[in-house]
Amino acid sequence: MNKIANVKKLPTANPATVGICPQRAADLLTTLQGEIDNQRLPGAVVLVSRRGKIALFESLGEQDPQTAQPMDKASIFRIYSMTKPLVSLAIMMLMEQGRVLLADPIEKYLPEYAEQKVARTEEGKKKVKLHAVAKPATVHDLLRHTAGLTYEFLGTSTVQKQYAEARIGSRQRTNAEFSETLASLPLQLEPGTAWEYSRATDVLGRLVEVISGQTLGSFLRHQILMPLGMVDTAFSVPQAQQHRIAEPFASDPDGGPPPMLIDVRKDVASGTLLESGGGGLVSTAMDYARFLQFMLNRGELGGVRLLSPQTVDFMTADHLGNLPIYPHGASPLLLPAGHGFGLGFAVRLASGLAAVPGSQGLYYWGGIAGTTFFVDPAQDLFALMMIQAPNQREYYRPLFRSLVYAALVD
Repeated sequence: MNKIANVKKLPTANPATVGICPQRAADLLTTLQGEIDNQRLPGAVVLVSRRGKIALFESLGEQDPQTAQPMDKASIFRIYSMTKPLVSLAIMMLMEQGRVLLADPIEKYLPEYAEQKVARTEEGKKKVKLHAVAKPATVHDLLRHTAGLTYEFLGTSTVQKQYAEARIGSRQRTNAEFSETLASLPLQLEPGTAWEYSRATDVLGRLVEVISGQTLGSFLRHQILMPLGMVDTAFSVPQAQQHRIAEPFASDPDGGPPPMLIDVRKDVASGTLLESGGGGLVSTAMDYARFLQFMLNRGELGGVRLLSPQTVDFMTADHLGNLPIYPHGASPLLLPAGHGFGLGFAVRLASGLAAVPGSQGLYYWGGIAGTTFFVDPAQDLFALMMIQAPNQREYYRPLFRSLVYAALVD
């Protein structure tokens, strides 16, 4: 049993004392407030920390635009794919305990993935044939999204259509039932041959359950969330705290499809609903900041160490090398030029090339509803922005990143 953290608040500092210009930090808030005033963004919580101290932590706008409830620093957000780094951490903890090797084939723990088939379109024909995989996918492949899986919303391939027909994103099944359903579907591509963003981390969530003998929610709660003092992070929001849930606009401000976010008011603790390792958690800015400080500390927070520094470095290194990004669908849009992917995070390989600032070695990810974070070890910096604006996320993420770096003055 891990020691429970002495949950002290993360220290704060005047921005100027950690190399952040106070006026430029204020300009960041002014810019976001302008988006709120123009009714394109309901509200936001932003947090920037440098040199181990929080220099900016503010809430803006409305938590619920339907009721005009003000945003609060303690508002609860659906973080979707920001769940993935936490579940990846769970796997790495099990690896450090000697209970799993990253080179292990998935089928060693989840036999439903034995004898998988990959869908191939015959050259010059529209017919798709299934072929046995050349090499089984491994736990490492799941962590770095090279297991041959996909997401149904990233394109319209035959496999992606089968995902959609199987309602693979439904939360009305257990993690075990999800895994069985996914394993019955063909792979998008050969394991280990290309990066394709996918439901791989949902499979990792089931893997945690099989190896640990606990539900994913229970493992995360007792082994990670409680030790790190992340008191408001879970797969659902208890009734007493539901007044804190942040909501999007009822109608998309840019005329896009209406936002349809998951219902986090349903209790998933009964084990009858999916605890999605790839996108099911809710959290607050301060909770997630504790996780990011833990990562920036290379595996320790508040006297509690969950990973060795070397394992954190391993997680946040590039694990793709010369492997290509799957060229079809939306995956190429998710890894900008000069980036690779580690074990749960995108990783910056060059200071230039990408259209957003950041140091070599920076790692980041975000959630489909708009939440985003990045950690820059070279600058001893992390920042996160919590919003619920699904259709505007690709605008606000680079805007936030640019404004944070504009505020750094040493």
